[in-house]
Amino acid sequence: MENKKIIIGSRGSKLALLYAQKAKDAIIQNTNLSKDDIVIKSITTKGDQLKDSRLSEFGGKGLFSSNIEKELKDKNIDIAVHALKDLPAIETDGLITDTFLERNDPKEILISKDKKKLKELDNKSIVGTSSYRREFQIKKIRPDINCKLIRGNVDTRIKKLKEGLYDAIILSYAGIKHLKLESEISEIFTTEEIIPSAGQGIIALQCRDNDDEIISILNKINHDETYKRAHTERNILKVLEGDCETAIGAHSKVEGDKIIVETELFSLDGSKKFYEKKSSKIDKFKELGKEVGQILKTKSKNSYKR
Repeated sequence: MENKKIIIGSRGSKLALLYAQKAKDAIIQNTNLSKDDIVIKSITTKGDQLKDSRLSEFGGKGLFSSNIEKELKDKNIDIAVHALKDLPAIETDGLITDTFLERNDPKEILISKDKKKLKELDNKSIVGTSSYRREFQIKKIRPDINCKLIRGNVDTRIKKLKEGLYDAIILSYAGIKHLKLESEISEIFTTEEIIPSAGQGIIALQCRDNDDEIISILNKINHDETYKRAHTERNILKVLEGDCETAIGAHSKVEGDKIIVETELFSLDGSKKFYEKKSSKIDKFKELGKEVGQILKTKSKNSYKR
């Protein structure tokens, strides 16, 4: 891009800025652009400003992306960096999210007092989470546990745990790894024990859908396997019209020439669980996501929606 710097927009948290730097590094490594050609701009989102409320009470997932997307549409930035799991399933008009960096570990982890695992926690322990999905999944393993809302970035959540407001907290492994906080971990769950959120561990890059120059740059850093897994999982959400209140786990993996997706969807109150595991040839990844979404929709009879 002649004489014009590329501006990458990101949330201002320590973790989000690490993700933005990762995107910048990938562009430098795969194009003839230098570090001086690319600038990272920190953007405060509505989601960052809501400290003690469930996101679903104020508009859901878009709270972490709408301000950044506005900057993109207004041409104040050229590329938006998002944690894919925080993006609404339906794309914003005029924008395209079709580039994904290589997936980070999508597993969930527990951080607790005295390094206790979930099954070792005292009776009626208080576990902090901001997600209905995690709450219902934990209660399937430990029905006696009390789940209590926790918000804020990773450092804030760990601080609240150490202040004694919670006995344990559940977080994503990817964030903890990037922040080099692995020493805090008490337990790492397999993706079978706790199926993660659709897109968990994936950094997604978004741009204007008519910006051919940026699209051609982003095409050079797209990770093929992650691209297929992202679309498989996202298509499930699209069919379900999933939002912040939709308690769904969806995790896909590639084995040889096949893609396999494992999902579980909970009713609104968490009392019913609908499970589906399916595979297809890898080139049918988009269809697989849509098919699984439809199966879950039929099985649940829309009990996951208000």
